Amino acid sequence: MSAFPPVDEQLAVILRGAAQTETAAELKKKLEKSRETGKPLRVKYGIDPTGFDVHLGHTVPLRKLRQFQELGHTAVLIIGTATAAVGDPSGRDASRQGLTPDQIEKNAQTYLTQIAKVVDVTKAEVRPNAEWFSKFGFADVLRLLGHTTIQRMIERDDFTNRIKAGTAIYLHECLYPLMQGWDSVEIRADVELGGTEQLYNLMVGRDLQRASGQEPQICLTMPILRGLDGEKKMGKSLNNYIGLNEPAKEMFGKTMRIPDALMKEWFELLTDLAPARINELLMGKPNEAKKALGAEIVRFYHGDAGATAVLDDWRKQFEEKGDPENIPEVTIPATSLVAGAMPAVDLIAETKLAASKGEARRKIDEGAFNYGPDRTKPADVKATVPVSDGLVVRLGRKILRVRLS
Repeated sequence: MSAFPPVDEQLAVILRGAAQTETAAELKKKLEKSRETGKPLRVKYGIDPTGFDVHLGHTVPLRKLRQFQELGHTAVLIIGTATAAVGDPSGRDASRQGLTPDQIEKNAQTYLTQIAKVVDVTKAEVRPNAEWFSKFGFADVLRLLGHTTIQRMIERDDFTNRIKAGTAIYLHECLYPLMQGWDSVEIRADVELGGTEQLYNLMVGRDLQRASGQEPQICLTMPILRGLDGEKKMGKSLNNYIGLNEPAKEMFGKTMRIPDALMKEWFELLTDLAPARINELLMGKPNEAKKALGAEIVRFYHGDAGATAVLDDWRKQFEEKGDPENIPEVTIPATSLVAGAMPAVDLIAETKLAASKGEARRKIDEGAFNYGPDRTKPADVKATVPVSDGLVVRLGRKILRVRLS
């Protein structure tokens, strides 16, 4: 009896949420052969260590890699210690700055720790691509460059757009897809995962494998996850992301603030809930669906206890009008008080509940600010607030405990 589930069952898991498969027929054949021989597929995913925070956008293909692992296949994780020095041009309208060896090494260690929250790295094959590229000589680079043409390279949308805009394309950028493709040759990949903007690079891998006498890999692309704004790709530079290292409460709170229209996409790409359950939630009250989504995301990274805690805190703060157990604290000097009190506008600005005194005045006028156990609201913008050590202040969904120094 095969150690792998039936092929149709595997396909249902693998193709869920996938954007494109090159080709689905070849994938089915590879799965059938794997099941007949008992040999797991080698499923590749590469990530360049370009920063310190792995975010939920990165986890879309990583979650797919984990699913392949759960089906019994081998996850091959490529850490782009060589490609990070070049910079992937995919989906970019300008050249990306390559990193120094010290930056790459430091980031690579941090990335692997975070990736381990999604993929079982103890069972994965983890390969830094400097392992082979550090041995490349100039003749090897020339042979690699001989596998493509300038005409084919500029067919890429990102390069075509840059040519039209008069934006520079540097020759080293043309080397990147060949390097990524060569990774597939080195590790004899059966399947490679990536975002939709990565399809060109993944297809180069197929070409290089054919040229090297290998059976070409299947290219499986995943949709690009939109960030908290519901419009642009989730990214650190746009500050519209949720990092894997963020506390459970922060993860949940950010999820609760996403646009309703984003929920279906996030449910499908960031949770393991069955499609029928997702549809059931989306047909109900949006706030309840969003709470379920936030809880599922927190549960994956912080466990059942983390999910239960954030839901309890949310109910207490917003549904039962109570305060959460753990309230962030902010310290203000006791010398800023006059007769134990402080103008409400100054208190809001001092605690950074609002970015400016002008915003603080607007929030008071709107009735968005209150303080103390009775949730007292200032009568007007000129009102003062009696401030004692431990006073709880609230503005919208923000809540702080004041400490006097």
